[in-house]
Amino acid sequence: MRIPVTKYGLPQVAVFPAIIIVVMIIALLLGKKYMPIWATVTIEAILLIVLVWALSFFRAPFRATPTDKNLLISPADGKVTDIEIVDEPEFIKGKAIRIGIFLSIFNVHINRAPCDCSVEKITYKKGKFKNAMDPQSGRVNESNSLYITRTQSPQDKLIIRQVSGAIARHIVCKTASGQKLTAGQQFGMIKFGSRTELYIPK
Repeated sequence: MRIPVTKYGLPQVAVFPAIIIVVMIIALLLGKKYMPIWATVTIEAILLIVLVWALSFFRAPFRATPTDKNLLISPADGKVTDIEIVDEPEFIKGKAIRIGIFLSIFNVHINRAPCDCSVEKITYKKGKFKNAMDPQSGRVNESNSLYITRTQSPQDKLIIRQVSGAIARHIVCKTASGQKLTAGQQFGMIKFGSRTELYIPK
């Protein structure tokens, strides 16, 4: 069975496993000379687990997108940690429901369009790297916001916000203003633990 790896993971998806394999070889050679066999086996087993995790972090499994145009799908895999009504005067221009989704280091970190939409603008903001489980992290952390309009009726204005976390330090967004996205289409990822927020009109 082939598990596809995301193109957004480069160069880490190639560099990190290569480094781990080199360390495994060095540990094996030194272990034979200086350590008992149980210690060598333990170190190799730990490094193998790290190698599997490094590869699985950048996995991009197939997702079957529902065809019902009335649905909004989640822009990220993860756990819904908070739902809050907020003021959004800039784009939605009124009350909005903010849905916060926390992505641990074990989740798939691909971001997807929640519906058929048009990207109106994209805004990147520098910031802190607080724990992404904290709802306040979306306001103060490094983030990248996609302002989108549904192409299907009722053509709502929505916001997807990619938020860095305490471990995540790199946001990838491979789309541009004016681009059309289909529901479920991949447009980027956040590397190594993060948060994604979806704002919808109340």
